[in-house]
This record gives sequence, C-alpha cells and structure tokens, in this order.
Amino acid sequence: MATTRILIIYTGGTIGMGKDPVTGTLEPLDFNHLVSSMPEFQLIQAEIDVRKFDPPIDSSDMDPMRWAEIVGIIANNYDDYDGFVILHGTDTMAYTSSALSFMLENLTKPVVLTGSQLPIGELRTDGK
Repeated sequence: MATTRILIIYTGGTIGMGKDPVTGTLEPLDFNHLVSSMPEFQLIQAEIDVRKFDPPIDSSDMDPMRWAEIVGIIANNYDDYDGFVILHGTDTMAYTSSALSFMLENLTKPVVLTGSQLPIGELRTDGK
C-alpha cells in the first residue's frame, strides 16, 4: 500500500511561531524540525513535507497575489500529494478560505486551512 503524503504550506501566523528563549518574542519555527520532534506528528501515519512562505507573512498582509501563490503551490504539487494543510494567521483566514474555495474548485483531494491563537509548541495551544 502506498504511503499517504501530506503537504503543509505555512504562510505565516501564530501557529508557526515559537518564543525566543532570550527575548521572549515570537519568531518563525523550523517546521522540518518540529515535524520530526513533536510527538503528535509521530502519530500521523503519513509522509509530511513542508513548504513555507519566505518570509512568513502576517495574515493582515494576505492578498489576491498570495492566494494565487498558494494555488500555484497546490497545483504544482497536486499529483505528488494526497492532501494539503495550509497554516494561516487567524485574522484573515476566513477571507483566504473563501477565495480558495472558488480558486480550487472541483479538487478530488482535501485542502484544510487552520491556525491558532497560540504557537503550536506551547503547552496549552489551540494549534494541536
């Protein structure tokens, strides 16, 4: 049986941030390290790859050009993956999900948008 493959697309947002131990400020996480070290990811029976916006953006800066970028990433990787998870800031996630629902019509694979109010590595996060 073939291995299920999932592509995580990190656009930005609190879900993908971690606290700097010295300054306490939030900065982007290394998702490849996170996927390999976080116990919850080990429970997923799928191969997970990560693509990220470089640099990650604040969701208040999300616009139609960025929506097209997300669509392009999915289109270019559609044949290689069984599903897509978009990590997004919560401020404008509703707008992005609405736009993508029209831009990605008639797909046969799932596309999930999610985000959180707290970084995924925090003990009491809503991102797990």
